[in-house]
Amino acid sequence: MDAAVDALAALLRGPVLRPGDAAYDVERATFNSAVTHRPAVLAGVADAADVSAVVAFAGARGLPVAVQSTGHGQALASADGVLVTTRRLRGVHVDPSAATAWIGAGERWGAVVAAAAEHGLAPLNGSAPHVGVVGYLLGGGISLLARSHGFAADRVRAIEVVTPDAVLRRVTATSEPDLYWALLGGRDNFGVVTRVEVELVPVTRLYGGGLYFDGATQGEAVLRAYRDWSAGLPEALTSSIAFFPAPDAPTVPEPLRGRLVAHVRVVHTGSAEEGERLVEPLRAIGPRLIDTVAEMPYAACASIFNEPAHPMPYDGETVLLSELTPRTLEAILDVTRPGGVPCIAEVRHLGGALARRGEAPNAIGLRDAAYLLGVLSPLRGPLTRDVVRPVHERLLTAAAPVTVGRSLPFMGPSGERAPGAGPEAGGETAADTAEEAVRSAYEAKDYARLRALKATYDPHNLFRHNHNIRPA
Repeated sequence: MDAAVDALAALLRGPVLRPGDAAYDVERATFNSAVTHRPAVLAGVADAADVSAVVAFAGARGLPVAVQSTGHGQALASADGVLVTTRRLRGVHVDPSAATAWIGAGERWGAVVAAAAEHGLAPLNGSAPHVGVVGYLLGGGISLLARSHGFAADRVRAIEVVTPDAVLRRVTATSEPDLYWALLGGRDNFGVVTRVEVELVPVTRLYGGGLYFDGATQGEAVLRAYRDWSAGLPEALTSSIAFFPAPDAPTVPEPLRGRLVAHVRVVHTGSAEEGERLVEPLRAIGPRLIDTVAEMPYAACASIFNEPAHPMPYDGETVLLSELTPRTLEAILDVTRPGGVPCIAEVRHLGGALARRGEAPNAIGLRDAAYLLGVLSPLRGPLTRDVVRPVHERLLTAAAPVTVGRSLPFMGPSGERAPGAGPEAGGETAADTAEEAVRSAYEAKDYARLRALKATYDPHNLFRHNHNIRPA
């Protein structure tokens, strides 16, 4: 094996690393540092030829392949096998006349937002600019403009991907409709994406920002008001609410320090005057700790969620709901109550354009969901998975009667339950649990089709260190 790895390293422009090499730990690091990859071979690919060589190397030896850009995807931990890191596949090329952009697999959304803004355009990016482009798109992409513009995956025009046979393909909805359909929703089960072409939208400004309330004294009123308020919103307004314990630290704005915060996030693509009118019922709840909702250039959209950019260890789970019930609201207030296990609970309002399929079919399903509910906790000191998960389960159990499935991009990082993920894997029961979790992210007919296509493109399940879709 050592000789084979040395030969691979001689072929690649990017680095090939093994455990013990100086750069190994840096290259395998994830945004969620609770997920620790331990690949036997780590390939930092520099171009599509590198990717083809690595996939051929792995396929010839039956080694499982995992793919990572930034590590935001809460992926399952991989052990042994090959980890392909795509962070060196850079480049954003905007065609303003066509309102499209070609984007390398190593790019993050912040770079795309900035490049598109120069031409009066915007991508359908998510809430954090440091998230990688490709993993987000292949999972669907619930953007800041989700209710007005739909899933980001519906705006993908072309995908360049190295499939498990080590062939680089340019995939479109007309050239290879089955593979195109499977890639957009199937995540990294069908190969290593090297570039994508996406449609941009003519959005230059918005009325948006955050309303920060004291969660301890106003939380119940804010949450119930948000449920009633969101039910009647036009598609031009996309919103969410999160409860989080703000650290008592100098890096946190002074009004929030040491408090339980209820944070309502607002993105309105209509006029500022209409936005003011729509947001007024929330402002009428009472005083805000901070209120940043105002007219802003789209290029400043990262300030709306203001999410942390530094890696951290955490554990969490997300489900899709048909409605927000009183029981679910009570459970959110319960698990975020000060004094217990620290939890961040979030509700994102779906519907609108998300419920409509794009012109080119893809595997993104469960489009009738009305809300996304997520919960996560930091893992540090005494806060282990065994401590935080029972608290999370209280919330998920309360929401179970209205849960319609799960969202693959937000699926929890249950690395220790990954089938074939090394000595910590839990055997058949763990594999069954993992498979059922993935199945819950799709319509039944779509999951069956994905398994059939997996058997066509990856019959040996080479790409299995992920939220895996087994070949039929």
